[in-house]
Amino acid sequence: MKTYEKVLETVELALAKGDYEYCIEFLLPIIESFPLSSKAGVNLRTILITALCGINKKEEAKRFCKELLKSYDNKTRENAKYLMEVIDSPDIKKPENWNVEFESDPSLNKKSLNSLRKQREVVKKKKFINVTDTPTGETKSFQKGFSLIIFLILLFLIPLLSGCVKVENTLDISELDSITNNLVIESKYIKKFPWQSIFEEKIKDIFPDAEIAQEESTFSLKNKNLNLENTKQILKIIQNTAGELAGGSTNIEIDTTQKNYIFFKKYFYRVGLDLNSIKSVDNLELIFKIIHPNKATLTDKNNSNLEITRNLIIWNLNLGQMNSLEFYFWSWNKLLIGISIILIIIILAYSLRFYRFKLGTDLPQLPSK
Repeated sequence: MKTYEKVLETVELALAKGDYEYCIEFLLPIIESFPLSSKAGVNLRTILITALCGINKKEEAKRFCKELLKSYDNKTRENAKYLMEVIDSPDIKKPENWNVEFESDPSLNKKSLNSLRKQREVVKKKKFINVTDTPTGETKSFQKGFSLIIFLILLFLIPLLSGCVKVENTLDISELDSITNNLVIESKYIKKFPWQSIFEEKIKDIFPDAEIAQEESTFSLKNKNLNLENTKQILKIIQNTAGELAGGSTNIEIDTTQKNYIFFKKYFYRVGLDLNSIKSVDNLELIFKIIHPNKATLTDKNNSNLEITRNLIIWNLNLGQMNSLEFYFWSWNKLLIGISIILIIIILAYSLRFYRFKLGTDLPQLPSK
């Protein structure tokens, strides 16, 4: 199978030359080798849609757009919707009055032609020519490549405007006594900003014992085996460090309560993140994920920034405002269940021993005196 880098280089060169048919013939047999769930699959399908539009094969382009609409990534679905609108947009016809026509003057005599010829010879000798009043001829329509260039510019502006840096923090509370916090910073379209490098160096100094992975476009920090208090402290340090670099103060609060119902426990979580003073950071996408042990229920079900599955909450944070999240879930009371099982086993063992002794045995007994 051809590597993604080799395929991308080939199709981008074909697009630059305007050879859309070659680009399509090259991509169609191998496009299924790159799944839609990967970034490479999304990019190659977008290029294929562009090439199909370049030769006016809109129906085939729509088919690949519909595949992108099924993606789990929000940004991919939004881009696919925009592409579908562009493909379905009607063609704009050129008005006839856009063409400029010049008619020859039949009264032009030989003398006037000679005078024009002399003027032309004088103009050729001048170094700087004033052509402001010179007709440019018939107005021509745009070339085929012009529309494609404009389309590509708009296409690539969409992801650039949607955020160049993605900050994702995942809090795993599936084991309440062993919590894991994983912070990932990804530069999606360009190299790292200066503030990213400064933040990464500060984090490495603050958490020297944590699992840290640093690459050209990504940075990750993982803290394992934390209790709830340590988790709160680490989150506060991270957001305070980021707030200092952003030029504003931030605050995060995590409140937890629980209620016992004999064999069950009900856990309540409330998370508040104050980002009111952070308004000037552009091209930033903030996502907070929470992995919980059992199915959770959101208190505010109408919040469009929240997505919830059985064991995962995805929270898209907004800059310049207060972000809040409340949810709860049920859990077994393992200690009480364990004690109850032990008591039941002891009672059963004692009962069996008692009734067995009461029934006696079939062995002969010695005569009594």
